[in-house]
Amino acid sequence: MREQLQPFLDHLRLNRNLSRHTVRAYGSDLSQFFEFAAAHLGREPRVGDLGHRLVRDFLADTYERRQASSSSARKLAAVRTFARYLRREGLLEEDPGTLLSAPKVERRMPAHMAVDEVTALLAAPDAGTPLGLRDRAILELFYASGLRLGELVGLDLEDVNLSGRMVRVLGKGGKERIVPFNPAAAAAIREYLTARRGLVSRAHGGATAAGDPAPRMGDPLFVNYRGGRLSSRSVGRMVRRCVTQVGAQRGISPHALRHSFATHLLERGADLRAIQELLGHARITTTQRYTHVSAAQITEIYRKTHPRA
Repeated sequence: MREQLQPFLDHLRLNRNLSRHTVRAYGSDLSQFFEFAAAHLGREPRVGDLGHRLVRDFLADTYERRQASSSSARKLAAVRTFARYLRREGLLEEDPGTLLSAPKVERRMPAHMAVDEVTALLAAPDAGTPLGLRDRAILELFYASGLRLGELVGLDLEDVNLSGRMVRVLGKGGKERIVPFNPAAAAAIREYLTARRGLVSRAHGGATAAGDPAPRMGDPLFVNYRGGRLSSRSVGRMVRRCVTQVGAQRGISPHALRHSFATHLLERGADLRAIQELLGHARITTTQRYTHVSAAQITEIYRKTHPRA
């Protein structure tokens, strides 16, 4: 069974175009399943051992280890996908996943910010420094576009159209989409680009004879103080630092800015399908997680719309 793992992961990466992070997660979950199967069977598991009883016992083991239901559901999804692959390759006769139901996962909404909290956060970076201009541009673009963290740090210079206020994004599964952003984000990015030239020039030992280093295809939009592409971890630290600085609620992350983007659009009457396109969700059910409405909003809608309220 272990011998089929790498071909399966290659299939996910090359044929289904899944991200490296997703492929790595599948590999980790399946490796745990193989370890359990070897201990459970007392020998190395074979492909023919992959049946619903072995998978059921594996899930029971995750419950005994007090793993979260979300983790158990993810591991089951990995085993199911692996089994379907083996069946498609003619190595397995039956699909064990059809006889098992996924654990019920509690849907927890990530933290989001009120509009005034976002306004304070956007003003937190020090606009008097190159890195402060960069941080402000990042926060403005996050809130203006609802990009994922990986999508934002993956942006190249040629992906941004400042005059049209549009950004080309490579999302999950390698799917490309065009996302608009607002004038405030455009102005912040324009100011940052001037400072960016200084950061890159300094990283290259100063300006060239012709001036600043000429941009090339694939040059990152957001750079660190060494002129290289900014990492997701660095952006996360920056967001948490700014959140602490303005005294906003804890738990605010880059993803919380994405969530705030969707929440505020929805509260102001944006169509759910439009939000789905902006966020790059493959399924509308994913976008529906953003439709949390407070009790006060429900009461206000009821008061305004019910004939006898």
